Amino acid sequence: MHTSTMRRSARAGLALVASACLLASCQNPDSHPEEQTSAAAPESSAPHSATSAAPAETTEASAAENEGPHATAEGHVVVLSTGGTIASTHDKTGAVVPTVTGSKLVEPLSGTFDKDKLTLEVKDIAKLDSSAMTLDDTDTIIEAVNKELQRDDVDGVVVTHGTDSMEETAIAVDTFQDSDKPVALTGAMHPFDDPDPDGPDNLALAVKTVTDPSNKGRGTFIAFADHVIPARGAFKSDTTKADGFANNNGKKQPKRPKALKHQPLGNTRVDIIAAYPGAPADLIQRSLDSGAEGIVIEGMGAGNIGDELAQAAKAAAKKVPVVLTTRVDHGPVEGIYGGAGGGATLADAGVISSGTLRAPQARMLLAAAISTDTDPAELFPDAD
Repeated sequence: MHTSTMRRSARAGLALVASACLLASCQNPDSHPEEQTSAAAPESSAPHSATSAAPAETTEASAAENEGPHATAEGHVVVLSTGGTIASTHDKTGAVVPTVTGSKLVEPLSGTFDKDKLTLEVKDIAKLDSSAMTLDDTDTIIEAVNKELQRDDVDGVVVTHGTDSMEETAIAVDTFQDSDKPVALTGAMHPFDDPDPDGPDNLALAVKTVTDPSNKGRGTFIAFADHVIPARGAFKSDTTKADGFANNNGKKQPKRPKALKHQPLGNTRVDIIAAYPGAPADLIQRSLDSGAEGIVIEGMGAGNIGDELAQAAKAAAKKVPVVLTTRVDHGPVEGIYGGAGGGATLADAGVISSGTLRAPQARMLLAAAISTDTDPAELFPDAD
């Protein structure tokens, strides 16, 4: 049996014991204080006691060495539940759908953290399949995170989220995060009712991340499968493995632009256009004709596209911001090559390089720039 599986099995056993103890205390009113849930609150809010584990590294660190009940994590953490696989169960047809409340998500952590040192306050703000999210949904999460960060009694915020678009929400939150308090997004590759769920371990890691003092002022992270990576440059790298996210910055801490004041993204249209050999110019023109206010081109190699598409990209860059990224997983977008569709030629025509960011995150930043009337180039400092 793998070590991670053994840890999860052990933790599942602890959770069962803790649940039994919790049930017993609920049956004895003298042994259990009054619930701290507010029925009048517009959002479901339930503080939970928890356990702790040692702080995680901020770039890409293993949490395995920090395992163990009642390790050190102190403070007040708000957990915002938004749905995703971590909060999903199988319906009668076998399909996986979001059904689980945030309060249920944190129950398995009851044997992990010291309740006298750490409080988990849970709020349900959505039950979404993240592949179906809109920019309006992203706005809702950004606003909820910022609201909690402004509270004096809160030390950090965790967002449970589906993995399909986690990288987009993470960089959106990071872009509008005007607070030194850490934020971590986490989720799961296995649903809540799976015999071997990974959600509890990932959620515990996220809690450790936002209570680690060394993460203050470092923005938003994705905490997943024993790794903690910065939001900028993160991407989903595998459709099935538990370790489903990668980082395009290596050990380097990415540059974070100055936080923007949040303006709604919901009405901003930015399209992603995939380049391929022989891609026609009308891909870009049709996007503009349909109302796109910005274009992200997913190029080839270090950031190159075909001649015909390049002519349309250069013409479009005179009307709307155009950002060039690449379909390659790792490495920066660099203006090395000349020729009609080379990265150097496109840069000279005003096309912005995405640096280490890939198309989904580049789209989110371009939408943020447009909605706040910010020079898009300011949001891609890694491309300097």
